[in-house]
Amino acid sequence: MSLHRPPLWQIIKPHLAVFDGALSLIIFLIMSVGIVTLYSAGMNFPGRVEDQLRNILVAFIVMWIAANVSPQTLLRFAVPIYTIGVALLIAVALFGIVKKGSRRWLNIGMVVQPSEVMKIAMPLMLAWYFQKREGMIRWPVFLIAGVLLAVPVGLIIRQPDLGTGVLVLAAGFYVIFFAGLSWKVLTGLVVAGAASLPVIWSVLHDYQRQRVMMLIDPTSDPLGKGFHIIQSTIAIGSGGITGKGWLMGTQTHLEFIPERTTDFIFSVYSEEFGLIGNLILLVLYLLLIGRGLMITANAPTLFTRLLGGAITMIFFTYAFVNMGMVSGILPVVGVPLPFMSYGGTALVTLGLGAGILMSIQRHRKLVQT
Repeated sequence: MSLHRPPLWQIIKPHLAVFDGALSLIIFLIMSVGIVTLYSAGMNFPGRVEDQLRNILVAFIVMWIAANVSPQTLLRFAVPIYTIGVALLIAVALFGIVKKGSRRWLNIGMVVQPSEVMKIAMPLMLAWYFQKREGMIRWPVFLIAGVLLAVPVGLIIRQPDLGTGVLVLAAGFYVIFFAGLSWKVLTGLVVAGAASLPVIWSVLHDYQRQRVMMLIDPTSDPLGKGFHIIQSTIAIGSGGITGKGWLMGTQTHLEFIPERTTDFIFSVYSEEFGLIGNLILLVLYLLLIGRGLMITANAPTLFTRLLGGAITMIFFTYAFVNMGMVSGILPVVGVPLPFMSYGGTALVTLGLGAGILMSIQRHRKLVQT
């Protein structure tokens, strides 16, 4: 008697069912655009494409694991994850490894960057905090939430790591805003922030001040601090309507664009694919954000709505800040283009966020059935 073995597809299919089809397709398309662009940008960096393919595989594995974790489990682990994250940030401040003038890494048997953990831990913690106080959210609740947000953000900026600090601040702020922060309070915060600009300027590091000054006038130091922005904007503008063609970017292959496989990969893409390519990429990001907001709108609990909304807006913040800084309308703060820039840490963090969105969607369906 022969044993009948099911086809491989039937074995794999139940495991793939945890992925949200629309969200997975959008992310796959953006990653595909990223690999095509990275091939051109990284021609002088052997192994970059192969490394990125491995990073993508790891990101999808993390995405799959996160999609299998129920929101209830995430709720239970929100406080421990946040507490461990803050403890690691304090350890970085005391015992961290210094590289290029920044103390951002910690050796715990392997070298880790704890600030990356807070991109997810922060919205998790605040979503848990507001869930526990549902129906009783008053101004003292928002005040305590602000303290929970300010502690890790302050530790990250102190490293200094302004880019990651901005992302963690944005992730936490989105939760607080979606929890019902009034427009009056928001307006007051904006006014207070504007009034405190002289104080903020006085505590900025010299290189951070230089970045702001280069945003205002990069031509004041065209061969120094302003070189990156000038060359990036030249590349974007020279792409025109249709671009110079794949592998044909002169700014790219003459090595004028700095960090062209990481933070400035959008400059490479713009030069080679032009305005039409940019519009296609913008549509993909809009679809990504739109799908995330659809999942958020249908989430069954306050915790999942706040968490889903914050993660979705993190995707928006990554894309907006990166495109803004390489286009010369925002200071350069070292934020990668989501699902396109070369690098494993950010890609895994984004994959984790996408997996949490898929978990929210999947477990909503399970509850309904």
